[in-house]
Amino acid sequence: MTRPDYQNNKYCKPFTSRKPVRTFRDLEIYQKTFKCSVLVVKDLVPTLKKLKYSFEENMVNCAMSVPLFIGEAHSLRFASFEGGVALLEKSMAGCNKMIIYLEQMKGVYGSKIDADLVDNLIGIYADSRIKSFHLEKSWKRFKSEEISGIIKPKTNFKY
Repeated sequence: MTRPDYQNNKYCKPFTSRKPVRTFRDLEIYQKTFKCSVLVVKDLVPTLKKLKYSFEENMVNCAMSVPLFIGEAHSLRFASFEGGVALLEKSMAGCNKMIIYLEQMKGVYGSKIDADLVDNLIGIYADSRIKSFHLEKSWKRFKSEEISGIIKPKTNFKY
C-alpha cells in the first residue's frame, strides 16, 4: 500500500526520542556541518585548485568555522549565555556564506564540478541553518524556564 503524498514529505516522520546531548559532538548540526567541511576539503578543493578558484581558501575557512562555532557555542553557553547564542548566530551566518560560495562556484564552473555534490552540500547547509535557529530557540526557552524556576539548575552533579 502506498502512502498519500502528504505523508511522503520530510516533515511527516514518526516520533522518535533523541539521545541526550552530553557534548557538542552529540548535536546533529555539528555532525552534519563537520561532515560537510570534510567533503569540501576532500572532494571539492582538489578540483577547485585545478580550476584556480580564487575563493577556495575562504570557502575552506568558512566550512571549518561552522562546526567550530557550534562546538564553542555549546561550551560557552554555560558561562556566558549571550556569548553562546552569539556564536550560534555566527554559525548560522557561516551556513549562509557557504551556500553563497557553493552557488557562486556552481554558477562559475557549471559542469566542471560535481553539481550533485554541490547541491547536496547546499541542502545540508540550509537545513543546518534552520536547525541552528531551532537550537537557539530551544536554548532561550530553557534559559527562560531556568530563570523563572520551572527548571532547577543542577548544582550537585558529580564527574
